[in-house]
Amino acid sequence: MAKALRTPVGAFSAALLALVLALAVLAPILWHGNAFEVDTEAIGQGPSAAHWLGTDNLGRDVLFRVLVATRLSVLLAVLATAIGVVTGLVLGTLPSLLPRSAARLVTAAVNIAVAFPGLLLVLFFSVIFGVGTHGAVLAVGFALAPAFARLAQTLSASVAGQDFVSAARISGVGRIRLLVRHILPNIGEPLVVNATIGAGASLLTFSGLSFLGIGVQAPDYDWGRLLGEGLNGIYVNPAAALAPGAAVVLVGLAFNLAGETVAGVIGVRTGSRTSAPRPHIPAREEVAEDRDGALLVVENLQVAFPRPSGWTVPVRGVGFTVRAGEAIGVVGESGSGKSLTGLAVSRLVESPAVVTADRLEFAGKPVLTTPERELRGLLGTSLAMVFQDPMTSFNPTRRIGHQLAEVSEQHQGLPRAKALARAVDRLRAVRIPAAERRARQYPHEFSGGMRQRAMIGMGLMGDPRLIIADEPTTALDVTVQRQLLRLLARTRAERDTAIILISHDIAVVSQTCERMLVMYAGRIVEDLPSAATPRHPYTRALLAASLDLETDRDAPLVVIPGRPPEPDRVPDGCAFADRCPVVTDRCRREDPVLERVDATHRVACWHKGGAA
Repeated sequence: MAKALRTPVGAFSAALLALVLALAVLAPILWHGNAFEVDTEAIGQGPSAAHWLGTDNLGRDVLFRVLVATRLSVLLAVLATAIGVVTGLVLGTLPSLLPRSAARLVTAAVNIAVAFPGLLLVLFFSVIFGVGTHGAVLAVGFALAPAFARLAQTLSASVAGQDFVSAARISGVGRIRLLVRHILPNIGEPLVVNATIGAGASLLTFSGLSFLGIGVQAPDYDWGRLLGEGLNGIYVNPAAALAPGAAVVLVGLAFNLAGETVAGVIGVRTGSRTSAPRPHIPAREEVAEDRDGALLVVENLQVAFPRPSGWTVPVRGVGFTVRAGEAIGVVGESGSGKSLTGLAVSRLVESPAVVTADRLEFAGKPVLTTPERELRGLLGTSLAMVFQDPMTSFNPTRRIGHQLAEVSEQHQGLPRAKALARAVDRLRAVRIPAAERRARQYPHEFSGGMRQRAMIGMGLMGDPRLIIADEPTTALDVTVQRQLLRLLARTRAERDTAIILISHDIAVVSQTCERMLVMYAGRIVEDLPSAATPRHPYTRALLAASLDLETDRDAPLVVIPGRPPEPDRVPDGCAFADRCPVVTDRCRREDPVLERVDATHRVACWHKGGAA
């Protein structure tokens, strides 16, 4: 704050706002009598030594009246702004708390209100609430609410898609706590700016109502009433009309500049709809045997997004199992559906997307049909998610220790002090040095590798039976990558925790996991042990394109020709046909089923390991 006040804008706004507040407090005390003193011998006079801004039609000093009116004018503008901001914030955040049908109604009502001009809304509410000070305050406040509600809706939606919100949701944080702790602090800066702009607009609107005679009523007066009175004699004494108008402009400027200054300080700190029935795609896999007793069971998982012309299905019939203590890698090019599969398994894919599955169970619980409140405790303590971007995995406005402690507060009922102590212990467990000091720091004070370790530490706050790591080594140097992979391996060994490692690096997965799921165009094309010989042409191409220390540096790099198909343009036959070196006419006509070639190996290809 001190740094902001040293800037020209900060210093000027602080001085101007301090002057306004001082006048609002002191002017009625010091000059109330002068403002109401009638001088019949000086009616309607212009500026003079006795009356610097002249007098009104009763001989009262215009300057004293403008100064005394500061309190009522500012107070009414602030009250109207507070009503508008609170009402708008409630309307803007309700859709994230209400059921989908009720949320749509609230959003529709806000959209309709925003479509009307603000002045028309003010006059409409003035008719409802009546003439006078109280009615004008309510009219201006409620007229300001729709625009603020729309802003809050937009900002909340942008933050709700961040990884740290998903992490909080999967850890079991309730909707209200999620809103208060994670969403509102991250939209504070634009809300402050628009609230102060709204205060200036409220001041102007309120003065306009008083000028029209439907705001403040006699004997009270604000700048709007003074402007209306001064306008009658503007050709005799222009200062009587110009002075209250200038006061409105200066105070509005003070509000706006102060908001910019406060927003700058905040910024430094922070460093369903369905257009048609969902198409059901038949399962394209041979159902694996002995799925009973598995920790995670997925059968025919599909994720679809609505489009004006129909549905796009980027995950198409995925099926696999994960058992306790098992490490499974999911590999494939970008856009193959790896991350979306992990999010769907964690129940983090939200509207307008639609997730369906013939069977999706975690620890014996059906993920898609179990009520959210019942499932929240299970997922919050038994499933941990490590997201791809370590910077967005944490709320930037809260300290690391408090974010980890929230899991224990929510699910284990620990008081804050004990939860923080456990958070420090979990940071030590993931090899973060000076854990007690680091727990008091913000995410931007951590390196990328430390943030990833802290994310694993958050998962260990409960008793995770499954860790889904989505590209956890992206953008990290090889040393940190190795440390993270060792940490995951140690966690798996010590706690019998299952791990799903999502990565585009097939070499990393083959060295870390005992099984690999190879995905292409939203489907699993091969499910094989890491030590097995791949049978699918795509898997062999991924391995051939990997680099290691033995790669011939003089030879050209191996690449896979072409590009994966777009999710809404998947061909009828095999999706890999256009890039496959062993493609035949059958490949272009028929989509191969994922079927077994031995007890632990499944392949979806018409040429399983051989030439055409």
